[in-house]
Amino acid sequence: MTTLLTLVCFAVNEEAAFFRKLCSTKSNVRLWLTGIGKRNSEKSIRMALTQERPGLVISSGFAEALRAGLNTGDIVYSADPESGLEPALAALGARRVEFYCAEQIAGTATEKQTLRSATGADAIEMESDVIRRVCREKGITSATIRVILDTCSEDLPLDFNRLMTQDQKLDAGKLALALIKSPTKIPAVLGLQKQSKAAARQLGETLANVLLK
Repeated sequence: MTTLLTLVCFAVNEEAAFFRKLCSTKSNVRLWLTGIGKRNSEKSIRMALTQERPGLVISSGFAEALRAGLNTGDIVYSADPESGLEPALAALGARRVEFYCAEQIAGTATEKQTLRSATGADAIEMESDVIRRVCREKGITSATIRVILDTCSEDLPLDFNRLMTQDQKLDAGKLALALIKSPTKIPAVLGLQKQSKAAARQLGETLANVLLK
């Protein structure tokens, strides 16, 4: 019997790196990098689905918490019932939430509070809504499985939206310049980098437990 392909989508390699190592020998699980944001992810997922039709598409990566009680490293999800993923995710302590697909990163606790009030969502990210809409158009089962990177009470050390190129890629030159101008923020940025690696590991281990067993 042929095993259907599962396509796991991440915006950037920093989110995917740990899971990539775990799934490298699995022919029925493929990673796909979409780029950041709705425009990039829609273009990318449509391209992916012209190459092969998966049985399941998962939008994965980091998310930001919009409400209290969601902590860094928590796994959060939303899944089509027919995916069959919920029992395994719940057994691992993952939490079913409402996502809001944002146009940009919420950099401050105040922004997160405003989004929580406006949308009622529990967490935000920037790609899942588009990816899953395209899957619905094509009759493909999908899910969102993400890890909380920063809590609703945290301010990010920099305004990362201002450090993006027009096609929503992090501009290394702008980042370096921002740190030169504000060297006191370097420890916080390094701390966020460490936090990101730990979150990516937690996400990768959860995906492996759900998809690779």
